[in-house]
Amino acid sequence: MMAPHRTARLTSLLAIITGLAWVAARVSGADGWVAEQAGFIPLRFAGATTGFIVPAWLTPWTATLVHGDSLHIILNLVMLVYCGRAVEQVLGALPLAILYLVGAVAAAAAQYLVDPTSAVPMIGASGAISAIVAVYALLFSRNEVRALGPIPAHWVRALWLAVAWTGVQWLLSFATVGSGHRIATAAHVGGFLVGLALARPLLAWRYRQA
Repeated sequence: MMAPHRTARLTSLLAIITGLAWVAARVSGADGWVAEQAGFIPLRFAGATTGFIVPAWLTPWTATLVHGDSLHIILNLVMLVYCGRAVEQVLGALPLAILYLVGAVAAAAAQYLVDPTSAVPMIGASGAISAIVAVYALLFSRNEVRALGPIPAHWVRALWLAVAWTGVQWLLSFATVGSGHRIATAAHVGGFLVGLALARPLLAWRYRQA
């Protein structure tokens, strides 16, 4: 007997909320102000707190609701829906929520580590989505990976994915130099690495609950 098909309501809800937040900011014409208020600004954690409504500690999550142009929001929503639905059907809604929230924090922390004095808001859900992409890659990769000496096969797979993802992100950052678009490379890598680290614990927890 086949198991019942699981829905992916949380992924759909995240996509809808994220999309509506972008539309609201664009329609109001206050998208620049919203980015300043809700974006993650590393310098705020060094004491620059004057003139902000959103508390600094909350901005790793509020930044996921803020996006730049239409290409930015479309690419993020496509990745979220495509990978998120598949991951949610395996892990369930609560583990996916944990993955997304922790991924957002890891992305912000990584960006802070590489540029702690930056006053430029980091916006977008890419870091949190990178955590989901990492789990998707681990769950649905079809390439057979063997153990490397004392390193188990699942860790070898994770290491290869981490190296590949980091390389792609750095290539993208170099390719967009001078284009006016700044890619938060460290944030993408930070979210992805946390996704790799959380994949097996969340999967084990899911099946213990089941």
